[in-house]
Amino acid sequence: MVETKTQQIGDVTVVEISGRLHLGNSLSYAENAINKLIDGGTSKLVIDLARLDYIDSSGLGMLIFCGGRMQQNGGQMRVAGAAGGVARVFEIANANRILQFDDDLASACQNLSGQSAAG
Repeated sequence: MVETKTQQIGDVTVVEISGRLHLGNSLSYAENAINKLIDGGTSKLVIDLARLDYIDSSGLGMLIFCGGRMQQNGGQMRVAGAAGGVARVFEIANANRILQFDDDLASACQNLSGQSAAG
């Protein structure tokens, strides 16, 4: 089961994803939540994975896809707090070539707040 919580920190929208992000209904649920924000005009987005226990290649693909959608819409997305096995999946996939990572939520928000939406 995956859960998402959305909050606003200044001009940055934060989506906290917790639980297990893998192929199935939970993945669709999380993707729909993020896509609604993108479609709604969010320009600065942080995906907080500090409480995520597990991610598979489908979850990774979804995050990459959402990051691409943010860029197409003129926004920026950062991924914060990935640790343990979740961080290892990103490392194996060389996801840092595509996604921007921060150690924690505060760093991610600071990195986005210091930039204009266009980058």
